[in-house]
Amino acid sequence: CKRFYLMADEAGLRAYCCFVCRNYVAEHDDIVSKSFQAHTGRAYLFSHAMNIVTGPKENRNLLTGLHSVADVFCSDCGEALGWKYIKAYEPSQKYKEGKVVLEKFKIVKDGDFC
Repeated sequence: CKRFYLMADEAGLRAYCCFVCRNYVAEHDDIVSKSFQAHTGRAYLFSHAMNIVTGPKENRNLLTGLHSVADVFCSDCGEALGWKYIKAYEPSQKYKEGKVVLEKFKIVKDGDFC
């Protein structure tokens, strides 16, 4: 991961990392929305994330209706970081399918710690 940080720094990329082990999980440019809400506070919707493991899918009633989601975990330390939208049942929510929500307090920006 250190090699990525050097390359990211040289390219001017802003990365997000797991707050526990500093594993690189997402890029700032992949943020779709910063106005999502998780149980613990704010969350960001990313078009994709990396170095994560997806748990089993399940149906959940969220603020915007019923969705099929799967929790996502850091691939290095196993920390729960958020969830991935598998299927949205409301037509207006289809844009979320395949995207990942990472809870703000579970990730850190590259300049802060990782």
